[in-house]
Amino acid sequence: MIEVNDFLNYVKTRGFSNYTYESYKEDLEAFVKFFPNKNIKDIEVKDIREYIRSMYDKKYKATTISRHISTLKSFYNYLESEDIIKNNPMVLISNPKKEKKLPNYLNYEDTEKLLKTPDINTKEGLMAALILEMLYSTGVRVGELVSIKVNDINRKERSILVFGKGRKERIVFYGSNCEKLLNKYLEKHQELYLFTNKHGEKINERTVRQIVSDTAQKAHINVKVTPHTLRHTYATHLLNDGADLKSVGDLLGHENLSTTGIYTHVSNDRLRKVYLNAHPRAKK
Repeated sequence: MIEVNDFLNYVKTRGFSNYTYESYKEDLEAFVKFFPNKNIKDIEVKDIREYIRSMYDKKYKATTISRHISTLKSFYNYLESEDIIKNNPMVLISNPKKEKKLPNYLNYEDTEKLLKTPDINTKEGLMAALILEMLYSTGVRVGELVSIKVNDINRKERSILVFGKGRKERIVFYGSNCEKLLNKYLEKHQELYLFTNKHGEKINERTVRQIVSDTAQKAHINVKVTPHTLRHTYATHLLNDGADLKSVGDLLGHENLSTTGIYTHVSNDRLRKVYLNAHPRAKK
């Protein structure tokens, strides 16, 4: 169709990436194919809704459907701007709700394997071990971790002052395993920031991600592990072992309890055990 070709030429001249161009082309070809006997200018809202429904019937992912809708919005906005159509049918079409992904986390066995992998008898291994232990013991974000200064740590209380999103302060705590590594590490560490490079500057987030990824490979853990995986693992293990949602949310620095609520989906093992042990009709 001439309108589609004109739009694709427009996309090319506007400097869009080749990937975007190919996505638009593929999506619009599927759209036109769905209406073999209709002119683009005659397609109405009900027709587009029928097209979207067909994608749901074919079990397309919400992200794929959302991409198709975004393509059509761009296309019809172009047609409207060029006065090719008077009424834009896409103004009444919304994108599907985003699918909530369950957080990726490690089980207890893999967590132990990961934490025990670095060789703490070397300078690099000790720092890697402390980074991993602190991510898991405190649940801090990677950006919060690299910004920790030695003076932010209260060794008597085993607590750390961290600065979260919007420079919002909160206190997190660490356990005895982390304490042992921290004490050993601080015996020879004289810098302002807790984790520094060879120039005495605080390490960047990319370095931490690489340390976590490399250690996971050495530990033969068969899933992708990132600093955020350890944050998810921290929250999940706390909930599985009896912590309440509000407390976990406060420790994570969540302002809204609904943000923490996603972790309830991965704590069902604990709930099942509670039910089986407590309900009179569930006991064997």
